[in-house]
Amino acid sequence: MSALLEVCVDSAEGLHAAIAGGAQRIELCSALDVGGLTPSKGLMALAAGAPVPVYAMIRPRAGDFVFDAASQDVMLADINAARESGLAGVVLGASLADGRLDLDLLAVLAKRADGMGRTLHRAFDLVPDPRQALEQAIELGFERILTSGQAVRAPDGKAMLRRLVEEARSRISIMAGSGVTPENVADIVAETGVREVHASCRLPVTSAEDTLLRFGFAAEREFRTDARVVRQMLAVLRGLTK
Repeated sequence: MSALLEVCVDSAEGLHAAIAGGAQRIELCSALDVGGLTPSKGLMALAAGAPVPVYAMIRPRAGDFVFDAASQDVMLADINAARESGLAGVVLGASLADGRLDLDLLAVLAKRADGMGRTLHRAFDLVPDPRQALEQAIELGFERILTSGQAVRAPDGKAMLRRLVEEARSRISIMAGSGVTPENVADIVAETGVREVHASCRLPVTSAEDTLLRFGFAAEREFRTDARVVRQMLAVLRGLTK
């Protein structure tokens, strides 16, 4: 069996490209350039019609994953929105100031998401004790952990990814993400044993018009999910089973 491909998207165009390319699961976000934030209700509603499971990122702001009571309320409301939209699951994460998982907040969020699929996001990559955090994620009922193996990019975290897969013993899925491309995904899967991979499958697009840049309506460099890259990734993954 080949590894499953999850594609993260942050727009309607990206959603359609991921589906057209054959993505097997979608992580729905806004603002991928800062690691992904909670998508709008409108984008959630659109994604609910996708032919594959869609998980909404629940992250109310950029920056660290230490959230106060006001952010907790926002996250709970966003989980409600994902459920009401009919999405399959949510992507959660929260940290204490020292990088350990915020178990109290995660328990509250997980309870609100009861009955939905749950992924623990890369807040995991900041924990001081990954083995302890792995066991905590299992106890909290997460299906999977999205991780780069505590490196900035998954290709550089393969040793840790392998250790996590071995420690998980199939009790929870370890999904490799960050810097995963068609060129390196085969090595990542072969050397770590992960059965799920996560990628944006984006390509740079032509710079926006000068007027848009001058008014601050566009970034100098933009990236968009490309169906061709999704297909390339899937072709590599499927080839690993031959």
